[in-house]
Amino acid sequence: MIIAVDFDGTIVKHRYPEIGEEIPFATQTLKMLIAERHQLILWTVREDRLLDEAVEWCRQRGVEFYAINKDFPEEDVNKNQHYSRKLKADLFIDDRNLGGLPDWGTIYKMVHERKTWEQIWAEDNAEFEPQPKKKKWWPF
Repeated sequence: MIIAVDFDGTIVKHRYPEIGEEIPFATQTLKMLIAERHQLILWTVREDRLLDEAVEWCRQRGVEFYAINKDFPEEDVNKNQHYSRKLKADLFIDDRNLGGLPDWGTIYKMVHERKTWEQIWAEDNAEFEPQPKKKKWWPF
């Protein structure tokens, strides 16, 4: 699966242009996804020096991306007249998703088990499903 991953607010806490502290289990989860042969693309608004710093921060923690802000490593954004920042990914992990960013354990479970957020939520909250109301035998 090709997975596009945002940096600020997703891998690290928002401190742009600085690099914030790591969101718990982000790099561990990304390394597990890479080990399972998913192709991860770093997809961020960072450019130039700020982008280099983010890539190096990830590299120091053992996270090597398949590509950075492009669909594949060999794509030359300067020569491609039809270049679009819109990636062709199967999944986007971003804190700006509708509903926000789930914890990285949930993200891993969704990718690894190929389940939707709704399926994971239903499994985790099955015991809290509303019970049917009992009939009252008294008029009040």
